[in-house]
Amino acid sequence: MSAEAVVAALLARGETVATAESLTAGLVAVEITTVPGASAVLRGGLIVYATDLKRSLAGVDGALLAEHGAVHPEVARQLADGARARCGAVWGIGLTGVAGPTPQDGASPGTVHIGLAGPTGVVTRSVTVGGDRHEVRRGAAAAALDLLLDHLRDPVG
Repeated sequence: MSAEAVVAALLARGETVATAESLTAGLVAVEITTVPGASAVLRGGLIVYATDLKRSLAGVDGALLAEHGAVHPEVARQLADGARARCGAVWGIGLTGVAGPTPQDGASPGTVHIGLAGPTGVVTRSVTVGGDRHEVRRGAAAAALDLLLDHLRDPVG
């Protein structure tokens, strides 16, 4: 994973990150904390595995959850925005998806939506990750770190 590069880039920029994680249940934050210096860049995180916590802790719109369920790109966007706002970070990462083995909210196992909130707005990326539950969760965490790193390496990001 690119946790080392993420921490180095955040340190160089003097910026911070926070997470709101559903299917990864804190795995992105765990990966970041394996790197020395992480305490200077990781503000915190929300584990919002249960759908109602996405609303109450991260601020995801209840009508959105009722209409589309928890596995939706807009949910990831709002999770990222909620993590950023509630933890007072420069960057917020939001993850939602289906680790499997069964579908959820009409989405197949391996479906992952990632939101990234930052100084210039919020973007989302949807990916499909193959494998068992463990592999899907690890792949989702890696994809989230890669998305953040892409924006940290962008001089206007």
